[in-house]
Amino acid sequence: MSTTPALELVNVGKTFGSVIALRDISVTVDQGSVTCILGDNGAGKSTLIKILSGVHKPSSGEYLLEGESVNFDSPRDAMARGIATVFQDLATIPLMSVWRNFFLGNEITTGWGPIKFLDVKRMRDIAKAELLNMGIDLRDTNQPIGTLSGGERQAVAIARAVYFGAKVLILDEPTSALGVRQSGVVLKYVLAAKERGVSVVFITHNPHHAALVGDRFYLLNRGKLASEYQRESLVLEDLTKAMAGGAELEALKHEIGR
Repeated sequence: MSTTPALELVNVGKTFGSVIALRDISVTVDQGSVTCILGDNGAGKSTLIKILSGVHKPSSGEYLLEGESVNFDSPRDAMARGIATVFQDLATIPLMSVWRNFFLGNEITTGWGPIKFLDVKRMRDIAKAELLNMGIDLRDTNQPIGTLSGGERQAVAIARAVYFGAKVLILDEPTSALGVRQSGVVLKYVLAAKERGVSVVFITHNPHHAALVGDRFYLLNRGKLASEYQRESLVLEDLTKAMAGGAELEALKHEIGR
């Protein structure tokens, strides 16, 4: 495996007029690893996701993809270079079948000249096989995707990104609205993507979920990097305390007499 990072941000900043959203962010995503970026609401996670996915350009700093400096004009440019983003809303259509959602915007057709038809059987077969490769055994890919659980829908979105050639998979709070069991389902598929050689950027506010799958951890606070941890030296209690506010939380407890 190449030692060149799959993706790097070097001293990246982002401003919107006089508002500084991100300042001097340096992040390294190794090949075939899970990099967790944690932060509370307002920490800058959403802005960072939009830079990684090509929605925003950095105001300063450098974005490197496999060692090459890149400058994306749109999410389509990022996708063309193998960067796929699964947002919280999943971009699925609940009443459409699983296989239609799997191939949404990338439908396989058959026919000649101007007369084209959807190759339904091939798409259904591919969707079922690819989901099975990720450990998702659906009896019928013709069922509406809205009938699946939240964890299963996340798994379909992950499998879709892997099938369409994602080298780097960015996951935006994939477990935020899920219960314990469904969160476990999603975390299992995060590791399945890693095992298939995909570099995963897992953005979350939940340190317990991050600790289960992460190899490297970055903590964002008010648009700046507050801490960085490696898996071998990670102490979950330290990460949880940092997420909860650390010294600020202790000061608050003292102030309210608790």
